Amino acid sequence: MIVTQAIDYVLEGKPHQGLLVRDDSRPTPGPTVLSFHAWDGRTDAHDAFAHRLAALGWTAFSVDLYGQGVVGNSPEECQALMNPLIGDRARLRALLLETVKVVGALPEVDAARMAAIGFCFGGLCVLDLARAGAPLKGVASFHGLFTPPGLPLVTPIGPKVVAYHGWSDPMAKPDSVVAFGEEFTAAGADWQIHGFGGALHAFMNEGSNMPEMGILYDAKVARRAWDGMSGFLTEVLV
Repeated sequence: MIVTQAIDYVLEGKPHQGLLVRDDSRPTPGPTVLSFHAWDGRTDAHDAFAHRLAALGWTAFSVDLYGQGVVGNSPEECQALMNPLIGDRARLRALLLETVKVVGALPEVDAARMAAIGFCFGGLCVLDLARAGAPLKGVASFHGLFTPPGLPLVTPIGPKVVAYHGWSDPMAKPDSVVAFGEEFTAAGADWQIHGFGGALHAFMNEGSNMPEMGILYDAKVARRAWDGMSGFLTEVLV
C-alpha cells in the first residue's frame, strides 16, 4: 500500500514541509528519489509525481523549497518566488544541498542510493546539485533551465545526468543545449539529452496551457520522457 508522511524541516530558519511517499510493503531504508518542484512550489500536482515514483517502487520525497504552504497562483507570483533563488545561485546551492542532507537522514531513506528529478525550475535545481557534487547517483531534469550557476564545479561530476528537453522551449533554446553539453563534457559527467521535436516548456505538467508564453502540456512527450526516466532510475539506483 502506498503511504504518505508529511516531513517538517527547516531551511534558513524557516519552516518547510515535504511529503514522503512510499510503498510500505517494501523494505526500509530504500532507494529514494527527491522530486523538485517547478516555479509554483510544492503543490498537489507536484506531489502527484512523488506518488507516481512510489508506484514504480521507489521511496519518493516531494521537496518544498519555498516554505510550508507557500505557492504561486499566477505567473507574477511564481516569478516573485523563483527569481530571488535564480538570482542568487550560491544561496540556492546551499538550500539544495541542505535539502539532500535532510532527506538522506530520514530512517526510510537509503542515503547511499538517492537520485533527484526536477521540473522547470526544479530541473535547474537538480542540474545544480550535480554541479555541486551532491551525494546522488543520478539526476533527471524535465524541461529544466540549463543556465550555469557561475560557481565552482565539483569535478568530475559524480551523478549520472539526463535532461528531457522540448526542442521548441523558448526558455532553453538550442544554443543553451549545446552549452550544457560542452559544460558537462568538460566536467567529466556521464550525461544525456533527449530532445522532443515541437515540445514546449512544461510539457510534463498537466494543465499547463499558456502557448503564448511557450508553455504547454504534451501527453505524448510526457509519457515518453517519464518512461525514459524510469529506465534511468533503474540504472542508477539498483
